Amino acid sequence: MNYPKIKSVTAEEDSQLLVVFDNGAAKLYDCKPLLATDVFEPLRQDWFFRLVKPDVGGYGVIWDENLDLSESELWENGREVELHPAADD
Repeated sequence: MNYPKIKSVTAEEDSQLLVVFDNGAAKLYDCKPLLATDVFEPLRQDWFFRLVKPDVGGYGVIWDENLDLSESELWENGREVELHPAADD
């Protein structure tokens, strides 16, 4: 299956990622289950968790050269949410 590419990602409260895909869909991905594994242990530190950014080409999200998640994982296991446009001041 061809998955949509990641346009943007934002670290949210409670170890969640808000991922916006290039097809306009937005999904909230819960990272809490990952925090129980040794590989993702660095994400327990809030400052590090907030370093998340889209990988080059939108094929996933990365924190550093050792930690990443694929677009397929985020698409398949994220919960679809509706984005609310920013209020005009």
